[in-house]
Amino acid sequence: MGEPRNILFIMFDQLRWDYLSCYGHPALHTPNIDRFAEMGVRFDRAFIQSPLCGPSRMSTYTGRYVHSHGASWNKVPLKVGELTMGDHLRAAGMGCYLVGKTHMEADVEGMRRLGLEPDSLIGVRVAECGFDVFERDDGMRPEGADGFYDDRAALKYNEYLRAKGYASDNPWHDYANSSVDDAGNVLSGWFLSNADAAANIREDDSETPYLTRRGIEFMEQHKDQPWCCHLSYIKPHWPYIVPAPYAGMYGPDDFLPPIRSLAERETDHPIFKGLQSAPVGKAFSNDDVRAKVLSAYMGLIKQCDDQMGVLFDYLQVSGRLNDTLIVITSDHGDFLGDHWLGEKSFFFDSSIKIPLIIYDPSSAADTTRGTVSDALVESIDLLPTFIETAGRDPKARDHILEGHSLLPLLRGGPPPERDYVVCEYDFAAIPLAEKLGLDPRDARMFMVADKKWKLIHFESGHRPMLFDLENDPDELADLGADNQHAHIIDQMYDKLFAWTRRPAARTTISNQALRKLRTAPSRTGVLIGVVEETDAPVEQTLHYVGRTVPDMRERPETLKHKHNHPPARNNAGSEVK
Repeated sequence: MGEPRNILFIMFDQLRWDYLSCYGHPALHTPNIDRFAEMGVRFDRAFIQSPLCGPSRMSTYTGRYVHSHGASWNKVPLKVGELTMGDHLRAAGMGCYLVGKTHMEADVEGMRRLGLEPDSLIGVRVAECGFDVFERDDGMRPEGADGFYDDRAALKYNEYLRAKGYASDNPWHDYANSSVDDAGNVLSGWFLSNADAAANIREDDSETPYLTRRGIEFMEQHKDQPWCCHLSYIKPHWPYIVPAPYAGMYGPDDFLPPIRSLAERETDHPIFKGLQSAPVGKAFSNDDVRAKVLSAYMGLIKQCDDQMGVLFDYLQVSGRLNDTLIVITSDHGDFLGDHWLGEKSFFFDSSIKIPLIIYDPSSAADTTRGTVSDALVESIDLLPTFIETAGRDPKARDHILEGHSLLPLLRGGPPPERDYVVCEYDFAAIPLAEKLGLDPRDARMFMVADKKWKLIHFESGHRPMLFDLENDPDELADLGADNQHAHIIDQMYDKLFAWTRRPAARTTISNQALRKLRTAPSRTGVLIGVVEETDAPVEQTLHYVGRTVPDMRERPETLKHKHNHPPARNNAGSEVK
C-alpha cells in the first residue's frame, strides 16, 4: 500500500443508496461493492445538490451549488467561466479524463463570444467539464419526431455494436435497450410494460460491461502520469431493461415495499400533488408496473456489481489498488413508486440521498477501513477531496469550492464542519410549472436538512413542507402546515437564509488574498484619514514628504499667455477683465 497517485471516480446513474447490500438491502446482494466498503469508508448521510442528472453532476464537477454555477436543468449549459474538475486537477499536476457520461452541455454562445474554437484543446475542455475525453457516452440516444435527444450520444458504442453484428441504424435502442418477440418485432425498453423482458443483446455487449472494458483500456494506456479517471456508468438509469441472465433474476419476494401512505396521496400541497399526478407518478403508483420495473432495476444493479468485481480483479492484478483513491457513488436515486412518485425530481431521501464509498490506499487510512460515517456530506465535497489527494490545499480555493475535503476524515480526522445540507430543484421547464401558472423565476424549490429536520421551501409562495427525520425517517408526515412547528420552520429558514448569503459569486480573488489585504499595510500611496504626516509610517509617505517644486499659484504674465489662449468673454460677447 502507498500514497494515492491516481483517482478512480466511479459514478452510477440513478442508483439508490438502499439498493446495495452494504446499505442493508435484504435480497439484492452486491458483494463487490461491499468489498470496497470493507476496505474504505461508507457514508450514510451523503446528499446530492439537485435531484436531476445535469445539475447534480455540474455541482459534483465544479464543487459548487446549483445556485452558484447556474446549470439548473438538463441541457442548461455550464457557463464558460466556471472552473471544473479538470481545471483544478491539471493545476495540481494530475490529468483528468472521462470514460462515460457527464450530461454536460457546452456554453456555445459563451465560447463564441470569447473566441474559443470548439475543436481546440481549450475549447474541447471547456465543452466537456474540463475532462480530456477518452470516450464520452451519455447513454441516451432516443429518437422522436424532432430527431435525437442527443445526436452525439452512444456514437462509439453504436459503432461497436454494428461491428459485433447488431444491424440497425440505432442499435443502442433496438438491441441494448429493447427486447424482441418471436416474430422479430422490437419491444422498446421505453415502454414500461416491456421492462421484465430480456434485452435483445449478449450480456457482454451491453452498456455496463462495455464501459468497464473501456475504463480498463484507459488505465492500461495511462501508466506514466498521475490521473483522475471519471468512469461514469449509464445504468441503472432508464430505459429499465437488462439482458439475461439478469432479466428475471428478481421477483416480488425480493422487492422492498414502497415507502408511501394514503395520507400522502391526499396531500393538499399543489406542487407535491402535481408531481404525483404526472404520468410517471401515476405509472409507478401502479403495483404491476412497479413490479416489472423493479425486476429490471435490480437486475441492472446486480450487473453493475458484477462489473465492479471485474474491475476489482483488474485493479488488484495491475497494482492500481495500491496507488489509487477509489470513489463509488451515484448522481441521484430513483423513487420507484415511493411517495406515489416516479423518477427523482423531489427531495425525499429515495432521490437525494446517495451511496458514497471511498477507498484510500494510504496507510494513514488504515484506522478507518470498514467504518461507517454518520457525517453530513455533500457531492460537492468530492472535488476538494480530489484536489487534496493530488497534493494541493483545497482551502486555497475556498472562494470557489463550496464543499470540504473528506481526506482528513478518511485518515482518522474530524468530519467537515457542516450542520445542514442543501439541495435545489428548478422545475421551470416542466408542465407542472405551466399548470400552476408560475413564472420561471418562481418555479424553484430549495431543501435544507440537518440530522433531525428537513424543510422544503417553494419560491412559488406555496407553504413549506417539514419532516421530522428522527421520529418519521420515512418522511410520511408533512408538518409544514402545523402551527405547533412554526418555531422549527423558522429555525430551518434561518439556516437556508444563511446559506443564500454566502459570497458564492466572488470567485476572482481568493480568501487568502483578502486576508492579506486587510492585514498588510498599504504601500501604494493611498492614505485615508491621515491628519499629519507623522501619523503614518515613513515608508508610506516616502514620496509625499521632503519634496520641493516651484510655486505656480501666482504665475508670471508671460506664462499666463504662453499658449495664446483667446481672452475669456461673457454672455454678451464682452471681454472679461
